Amino acid sequence: MLRKLISVSCFLLFNTIVFSQKDSIILVNNQVLIGEIISMEHSILVFETSYSDSDFKIKWGKVNEIYSKRDFILILSDLTRFKSTINTDFNNKENVILNNNGKTVTTILNNVTSLDPFTKETFSKQIDLAFATGFSLTKENNFKQLSLNSKIEYKDFKWNFLNSFNLVYSSQDNTDGISRYEMNLNVHRFSKKDWYLSSGIDLLSNSAQQLRLRTTSSLGIGYFFKKNNRLYFGIGSGLAYNIERYENTDDSRNSLESYFAAELNKYDIGDFSILTSAILSPSLTEKGRVRFDCKFNLKYDITSRFYLNANLTYNLDNQSVTGSPKGNYVFQTTIGWDND
Repeated sequence: MLRKLISVSCFLLFNTIVFSQKDSIILVNNQVLIGEIISMEHSILVFETSYSDSDFKIKWGKVNEIYSKRDFILILSDLTRFKSTINTDFNNKENVILNNNGKTVTTILNNVTSLDPFTKETFSKQIDLAFATGFSLTKENNFKQLSLNSKIEYKDFKWNFLNSFNLVYSSQDNTDGISRYEMNLNVHRFSKKDWYLSSGIDLLSNSAQQLRLRTTSSLGIGYFFKKNNRLYFGIGSGLAYNIERYENTDDSRNSLESYFAAELNKYDIGDFSILTSAILSPSLTEKGRVRFDCKFNLKYDITSRFYLNANLTYNLDNQSVTGSPKGNYVFQTTIGWDND
């Protein structure tokens, strides 16, 4: 009888502690973490506690129960997007109960593919920062190469803002230096499910193709075919307007293009993740001109914040200016940091 009373008391005490805190999770090994959910994306839950110097990064499949009274920007595997709290169902621990403005939805935990806190006081935690750099130095021919990558991303309930920058510069004796930089500013406006609107401004300078600066403004629509805790795959299409200026020539091009894009992100492969994208751009105002851009990125997480990155970028222009190659590629290896 005494043992039973002690067990009941411990259970009541545990529940009091759990539900008096902001967020609580119970893992499949029955370990309890109490603190604050920072985010969950790409099958990784980032969880902050007061008793750890660094945030925990936990595979979503290792989470057995979750409890929070806070609102989140939440996405399900059927691509439904809404604002909701999330709590494990007491009657069936495999399910979670979502509450969206008084409307209750019950689903299995693994159907949740993304969680981001939705409160004004956590504005800074909705910003994702990443920075990577690499440097090579060879005594022969005094070869030097510098690589830089950075990303700033902000996520809201219906909007996503992404700014990225990529730089490659190399020099060696008796040879002209090579420089390439690219900057992208993209805005996405999401619907409740699969579709989204996109707009962007892209800047590209590439000395190998004698391209001083290409400014591309685009507007289009996209569709997610699949998005779950293993991968996402989406396509997009729209119109883009190019303004191009070249080195050592007065030639300039202003052209209107259509574009067709696809992106695949595979992330449930241990500490690795793969991101690949391709854009085909047939010109509407320059007869026969087609551009093609593709990227392949392999990322390996060293720790919860540091990672190794290998990136391959390929650009093709079948009507490049005289004296420059039609195709050009860049391969980078960098070590990076992100704030998750």
